[in-house]
Amino acid sequence: MSSETISGSILTSDGIPLKVSLRKAEKRNKIRAFLLVLPLLTFILITFIIPIGDMLARSVDDRYINTVFPKTFEVFKKWDKQDLPPEEVYETMFFEINAAKGYKIGKSSTRMNYSKSGWKSLIKKSQRKFKRIKEGPYKEQMIKIDKRWGDPLYWKALGEMVDPTTMGYYLNAVDLKYDSNKEIIAQPENRRIYNHTWIKTFKVSLLVTLFTLMLGYPIAYLLATLPLKYSNLLMICVLLPFWTSLLVRTVAWMIILQQNGVFNNLMVIAGLIADENRWKLMYNETGTIIVMTQILLPFMVLPLYSVMKTISPSYMKAALNLGASPLHAFWKVYMPNSLPGISAGGLLVFIIAIGYFITPELVGGKDGQMIGNWIAYHLKTTLNWGLCAALGSILLAVMLVFYWVYNKIIGVENIKLG
Repeated sequence: MSSETISGSILTSDGIPLKVSLRKAEKRNKIRAFLLVLPLLTFILITFIIPIGDMLARSVDDRYINTVFPKTFEVFKKWDKQDLPPEEVYETMFFEINAAKGYKIGKSSTRMNYSKSGWKSLIKKSQRKFKRIKEGPYKEQMIKIDKRWGDPLYWKALGEMVDPTTMGYYLNAVDLKYDSNKEIIAQPENRRIYNHTWIKTFKVSLLVTLFTLMLGYPIAYLLATLPLKYSNLLMICVLLPFWTSLLVRTVAWMIILQQNGVFNNLMVIAGLIADENRWKLMYNETGTIIVMTQILLPFMVLPLYSVMKTISPSYMKAALNLGASPLHAFWKVYMPNSLPGISAGGLLVFIIAIGYFITPELVGGKDGQMIGNWIAYHLKTTLNWGLCAALGSILLAVMLVFYWVYNKIIGVENIKLG
């Protein structure tokens, strides 16, 4: 018996058992395959997973202020929330304000200002004037420096920041807040802005999705049924917006829709409206819907076209030969076959529309603002990143819920985007 089978197993030419050699080859192939997809995984991790994780963490993180005023919050918890805090709280606050470095006290006072407007200016003023105070008692001297130290509302606002984690940003995002006893209450009437904006965002997104479907369906049908040379020409018209800057398209619509713009001038020249009754199509919700519909139309047309192209014309011919009217044949035969394109296009347009902010910012004005505009505002102006993260997290959750509902009703395996 040869050495290749003495041990009862087949050996390779270099004397290694065949099973071992195959395992090594398989392991090398797996490592090679993993290394091929490693750049993609790294890219997804850096640009998608880590930012989302950071956003979710920031939406509940309230640790920073606790690192600047740790002793103040410790003695603050002993306060019964009746009248003003005791001398111990004032004394601790006094020493921790004096001990805090410039950038730390600045960042902390900004956070305090989110809960009660005026904290930032109070801290800045007090930090300058506390140098006059040499010894206690501190309560009366601090109130003498600024009367706001004697306002219980300022102290009660600190109760929202006692814990290192908070749901306050999420509550703020739906027009709620914590009171001094950590009970959830509604925001004052003049600060209730987000619920109305959420409703408007969903309303505009649904209307834009509906209008893109109404306009996109016949366009996609023509693309799928016209002769090739006409279909290609129409496809160029559909894809043309992708080759034009979004900002350029939006500005062009601003020129068209303003009261002295192209559209109103044509309506006046045609005698359809009086010069003094020009339509207001800019800086309102109507303008936002019109412009977003045109911008997002290709995202509806392309999924519809990709599905309609696969529908055989013989289906309609067979239905007509069997005695169905053209409308009945379309409704019973063609429409059901195009549902995967309708659902895919609708989901794509709605998800893009719900987070839109550039077009509403330029065209919508105050009346056409959506939730994306508030996220951009807090990110760039107020620097309230916690509230930004909470709004973004809610937006992400809403998208995931819609995706889950879509999967339950239609199934993601039926999505056809091309």
